[in-house]
Amino acid sequence: MARAVWLNICNLLDLHGGSAAVFHFMSMSHLMNTYARLPVAFTHGEGAWLWDSNGKRYLDALAGIAVNTLGHAHPRCTAALNAQISKLIHVSNIYQVREQEQLADKLCALSNMQEVFLCNSGCEANEAAIKLARMFGHHKGIEIPSIIVMEKAFHGRTLATLSATGSRKVQAGFEPLVKGFVRVPYDDLAAIRQVAERNHDVVAVLVEPIQGEGGIRTLDVHYLEQLRQICDQQDWLLMLDEVQCGIGRTGKWFAHQHTGILPDVMTLAKGLGSGVPVGACLAAGKAVGTFKPGNHGSTFGGNPLASQAALTTLNILEQDKLLDHAATIGNFLLQGFHARLGQLAGVTSIRGQGLMLGIELSRPCGELVQRALEQGLLINVTADNVIRLLPPLVFTQTEAQQLLDMLCPLVTDFLSQGA
Repeated sequence: MARAVWLNICNLLDLHGGSAAVFHFMSMSHLMNTYARLPVAFTHGEGAWLWDSNGKRYLDALAGIAVNTLGHAHPRCTAALNAQISKLIHVSNIYQVREQEQLADKLCALSNMQEVFLCNSGCEANEAAIKLARMFGHHKGIEIPSIIVMEKAFHGRTLATLSATGSRKVQAGFEPLVKGFVRVPYDDLAAIRQVAERNHDVVAVLVEPIQGEGGIRTLDVHYLEQLRQICDQQDWLLMLDEVQCGIGRTGKWFAHQHTGILPDVMTLAKGLGSGVPVGACLAAGKAVGTFKPGNHGSTFGGNPLASQAALTTLNILEQDKLLDHAATIGNFLLQGFHARLGQLAGVTSIRGQGLMLGIELSRPCGELVQRALEQGLLINVTADNVIRLLPPLVFTQTEAQQLLDMLCPLVTDFLSQGA
């Protein structure tokens, strides 16, 4: 991008005085142009706050898109990672990895699942789930197994996971897509029953309990219970993508635990390692034992550092009762947004659970990300018109009040300007 364009952007964001370093990075970088990056670079953080290279402070209501569960530079997490780095970062999965085994034990204790495959990201966890479902189908004698997936879903950017994703924007340009997916509307059990009647090659259903990229869309309270019944009747795997909504974000360890059902497969990542890349594919019930040695693997998956990061994250969440805290602060924010924005023309929905919240507007609102940045607030807009809020689980009530006081006037002013 030309220097003049970037200087105009920096002026717009009141960053001109310190724009040189930002411009140098953006214009001279050899990184592939895969992200529409904002012209700000952060140097350090503490809790729910980040500081940029000019010393400006920002309230982080995004947490790296649900990644920084414990905020930034959490002292106990930092100490545990430093200690692990001083001993072992990586060996290989051809050996036993003690930290990996401890993490798997902890995840199963929290989830009532039985097996864990560890990897590096959400799309890898979902790839594992897709492969597991296909092998499950082959074991049943189904030659071309199919998986039911949802409209507006997001499962990743590898060829299989973007094929499962319900977004043409993500898929465009990467055809031919991977076959074997049957798409139905989100939160529509009747559509799933229709597929069951017509397609006898289905082996699994893959669904997010809350669609994150799809706009913080939630399911009917009884949907997962009835879907569990359908899967049992059809001998399908119920596979839940909890990459964004898991790890305490909704006030439970995993979002499906608000319903009491148990999936056959569950995928995790994002907040699991508090910023250290780690993902997991968990299995229970009829999914257990599907993979055998040589069927699947990952070079870096579950190495000592990543496993220690995840184990430490889970322990701190438990010790500090941060799940209950997420539920409390989330309710405080929901009530605050309803009180201050709920009656505004142009606000069509305020929804979410715990610290996974969405404010849907009647028109595209991507420019609010830049406006918030100017005010020292980090937010995100997804599905074009949904303000997505994913604060760290250490977010205090004082910080929640600051978020209300910063964001509500921005939304009000934006809507008052019309289309």
